[in-house]
Amino acid sequence: MLHFISALQSVLAAFFGVQSEHKRQADFQQHSPLFIIALAVLFFVIFVVTIYAVVAWVLNT
Repeated sequence: MLHFISALQSVLAAFFGVQSEHKRQADFQQHSPLFIIALAVLFFVIFVVTIYAVVAWVLNT
C-alpha cells in the first residue's frame, strides 16, 4: 500500500509541475516506469472525463 501511495504522490506532483528532479529520479528507481506511466494515464483519463462532464453539465443548465 505504501508503494502505491508513493507512486500516487509522484504522479500528482508531476501533474501539478512541482516535482523535483531528485524525487523523480528516486521514484523511477523505486517504482516500475510502466506502473508510473499507467497511473499517469489513468489520472489523465479521469481528468479529461471530469472536465467533459463539468462542461456538459454547465451547458445543459
